[in-house]
Amino acid sequence: MSTEHRSRPGAMGPPDRRPKPPRTKDVAVPNENKGARTRRKLLEAAEKVLVTYDYHDASIAKITEAAGVAQGTFYLYFASKKAIFDEVVADLNRRVRHAMTEAARGATTRLEAERLGFAGFFHFTTEHPALYRVIRQAEFVSPGALRSHYEKIAEGYVPPLHDAMETGEVASGDAMILAWSLMAVGEAIGMRWIVWDEAKEVPGEVFEEMMSIIARMLGGSTSANIVDEEIRPSPRDRQKVRPNHGAANGNASPDASS
Repeated sequence: MSTEHRSRPGAMGPPDRRPKPPRTKDVAVPNENKGARTRRKLLEAAEKVLVTYDYHDASIAKITEAAGVAQGTFYLYFASKKAIFDEVVADLNRRVRHAMTEAARGATTRLEAERLGFAGFFHFTTEHPALYRVIRQAEFVSPGALRSHYEKIAEGYVPPLHDAMETGEVASGDAMILAWSLMAVGEAIGMRWIVWDEAKEVPGEVFEEMMSIIARMLGGSTSANIVDEEIRPSPRDRQKVRPNHGAANGNASPDASS
């Protein structure tokens, strides 16, 4: 997932079949003043606390202690625990979309963009386990934040899929439904092999099988021009896809600018 992807993504991965490392890990925040830095410290602390504790046990006292600021300082930046929770969700959303966009930058085919974007998503997930844990809690704590998280990813994902459909690279259909389906693939794979296994990488054979399935999902010339050998390396050559090799909750192309 990423958006500056309007470079036409889609047919086969890079020559060595491995995703490229993302250029940056997180969105840079240049020239922050003291207040902005304090706010950022509180957000980072809240993210860490929410990985360890569920929403109800993640007290403001724990957050301010983790941030190294006085408890009263919290209220200069956030009105309530719910307010900082919503901002953590929004902040994670911005950063994961940025990571996927950067990872897929320069892709020349739709499938290549998917490959790099998904690798970027998995990399971000290993670095920020709160992405899954906080988003899951949002279903009950802040349904609006949950919906916004997924909709922002989908909104940036749909235009490049639609463009690829117009060129025949992806089979004609409803780009919105395809985007949500691809997002579901990335989320489920990340949950099963990174979150549940507490791994630092998606096993190479899992990643390659996922890409084979995605190629078939895309259809069009992407699927027609690809044979199994082009997507799936031989058992001897299989290697695990490490987080620092690349970037999709699914997807290789949502706009991280908003």
